[in-house]
Amino acid sequence: MRSPVTGIVLLITLFIVVILGYSSVFTVDQTQQVLVVRLGEPIRVVTEPGLNFKAPFIDTVISIDKRILDLENPSQEVIASDQKRLVVDAFARYRIKNALRFYQSIGSIQAANVQLTTLLNAALRRVLGEVTFITVVRDEREALMLRIREQLDKEADGYGIQVVDVRIRRADLPEQNSQAVYQRMQTERAREAAEFRAQGGQKAQEIRSKADREATVIIAEANSTAEQTRGAGDAERNRLFAEAYGKDPDFFAFYRSMSAYETGLRSNDTRFLLRPDSEFFRFFANSAGHPPAAAAPAAPKQ
Repeated sequence: MRSPVTGIVLLITLFIVVILGYSSVFTVDQTQQVLVVRLGEPIRVVTEPGLNFKAPFIDTVISIDKRILDLENPSQEVIASDQKRLVVDAFARYRIKNALRFYQSIGSIQAANVQLTTLLNAALRRVLGEVTFITVVRDEREALMLRIREQLDKEADGYGIQVVDVRIRRADLPEQNSQAVYQRMQTERAREAAEFRAQGGQKAQEIRSKADREATVIIAEANSTAEQTRGAGDAERNRLFAEAYGKDPDFFAFYRSMSAYETGLRSNDTRFLLRPDSEFFRFFANSAGHPPAAAAPAAPKQ
């Protein structure tokens, strides 16, 4: 029969075994890499996910992220080679490729961000300080970002860090300079607009003057043609009248009198201040148009 002391010893032994077993294993996540440190000295790096073993109580496990990490850099003022001041907003992407070197040189992600920010600002000033403002904002921006990444990656390699990418989010003039540039651009555009309006007004005046001149010429030519046609018509009319007059003078005289009556009696007012024996009224007194016979003189008294 077992004694109570034996049971207690078995329980204590089992408890110690469990503690030792729990202290001798650790798991590595897919997003992590693990550095095993024994008494302050790194002994190995585990990068594959899964269950691993270590010496209990004397080994320490330090997890380090192996994903691509973000580095947000605050806006910096950089002077280009043409002495233009630029406000540059950039960011970087990096990952820890050597956990042992990273642990020995920096030790934490926060310290790495601080160190990389300093290195990134220095690389920005070196690269952008060698080119002009136009080169940065328009011509060779992609190539400049590649140069900055290469320089930053070379300097970060000593900390066990690989720089994956560097991007310039914004590169522009300072606010006060931008306002001055915008004002100058507005003034220049206003001047160009006024010049275009003046040129347009001059062109419109030229076109209008040419059109007026052509209209005057056309009207003059039309009037000349009309006068010539009217003259030809009048000549033809006079010829016909002369021909008709030669054939029948009495009928021609009658026709002209009828035309004069038609024209003169067209108005509502038919009053005429003429002598009764006027030539105008000769067809009123005699249908043949002959003037009335003069009255015979009275015989003298005896």
